[in-house]
Amino acid sequence: MTHELLKNVPLFHGLGQEDLDRISQSIEIVTISKGEELFHEGNEGDRAYIIKQGDVEIIKDSHGREVLLAVQSEGSVIGEMALLESTPRTATARARSDATLYTIQKKELDRLMNSSPSAMQSLFHTILGRLRENQVNLNHSEKMAQLGTLTAGVAHELNNPAAAVRRSADQLIDATNKLDAAYAHISRLGFDDQQWQILNSLAEKVHKSAYSPPEMDALTRTDMEAEIENWLDKHGISEAWQMAPNLVNLQFNETELASLAEEFPAELLTCVVEWLNATYDVYSLLHELSQGSIRISAIVKSLKSYAYLDEGPVQSVNINEGLDDTLTILRSKLKSGINVKREYAQDLPELIGHGSELNQVWTNLIDNAADALADQEDAQVIIRTRQESGWVVVEVEDNGPGIPEDIQPKIFDAFFTTKEPGKGTGLGLNISYNIVVQKHRGDMKVSSIPGKTCFKVMLPITLTN
Repeated sequence: MTHELLKNVPLFHGLGQEDLDRISQSIEIVTISKGEELFHEGNEGDRAYIIKQGDVEIIKDSHGREVLLAVQSEGSVIGEMALLESTPRTATARARSDATLYTIQKKELDRLMNSSPSAMQSLFHTILGRLRENQVNLNHSEKMAQLGTLTAGVAHELNNPAAAVRRSADQLIDATNKLDAAYAHISRLGFDDQQWQILNSLAEKVHKSAYSPPEMDALTRTDMEAEIENWLDKHGISEAWQMAPNLVNLQFNETELASLAEEFPAELLTCVVEWLNATYDVYSLLHELSQGSIRISAIVKSLKSYAYLDEGPVQSVNINEGLDDTLTILRSKLKSGINVKREYAQDLPELIGHGSELNQVWTNLIDNAADALADQEDAQVIIRTRQESGWVVVEVEDNGPGIPEDIQPKIFDAFFTTKEPGKGTGLGLNISYNIVVQKHRGDMKVSSIPGKTCFKVMLPITLTN
């Protein structure tokens, strides 16, 4: 029965009876129940399996979600990739139904590859097809995961200015009511022309001060507020503690308040101080609304520029702007104590290329740098741009722990990752490499020692076919 199954497996087509006998003698039988794992992503691979009966799911953990890569059935070989490359399992195998499998030890698979050209060719086609299928599935998953990360980051960035705008709008209603009441009080008291002129000049002062309040240390501000509060209390003005901070922002002191008291005696002074306080509140809240809406507009503009919406697939690309847009999108991730230093060449020429895909490259490189710097003190990312002859050069450098020298040659390989299982698909750098090298006829390299890892991207200024 074992011989019959082996003969129907493409991997063993063309093997002689002696080879089939040797493999049959080394085979062990494994049974697993529905839902049980045969092996787990990240485990050491020491054997391959042939499915005798049942169905087995091949699953990849991608950013906290399971991606179904394939369902293998009777006669399929699974788990051989980890044996051939001597790497940990790149995916998890789990029984979709009760299953029985034959195992092939690594030494037998190696001997088979060395002795049978037909087996080698069959395995090559099997692995190539599997790689293509897995890459298509994971590319989609990687893009969706990256989209989710970017969406969460943008939502986080929009939340702060949006909350500020809403808070200011709510407070503005009350501030406007107070200003209307103060102005109505002024109208009832009947100011003379001189007093109206003073009031108009004060209005200009309030407007300017609300948009650029004075800078002072906390101790100085506290002393000045206490001084003004005492002066207001002595002159019978109620709620002095609420008005003192605004009057400090308006750069009033006892001398200026005394001059104001000479022009507006008794009840008039109280009315003017209330009006000053209410007017400052309104202008400062309007300023906060303006700043919040500007911030929201800047984020939306960066997002639109990042994605190159409403533009063709090939554009004139400003690399410095693309990097800045990417940093805006990733701002929430970079806030955790990471210092970002920009060293841009200001005369950098624009290049012809796929703008949104190049931004995907910058996203992967900067995101990886941030991951490498997690919880590290004095964490820093340096982004450099410059021109070298007909090339634009971009470097993303971090001062993280570095990439071990022995794995640096594999860093751009599909499915290779230094991250823990579930935290990376091993496709981010592979996708970036293909965008740079295949789509833009550029080059991408990495150099790394502890404390300095640098990814260097070289792009031709003119995109050629």
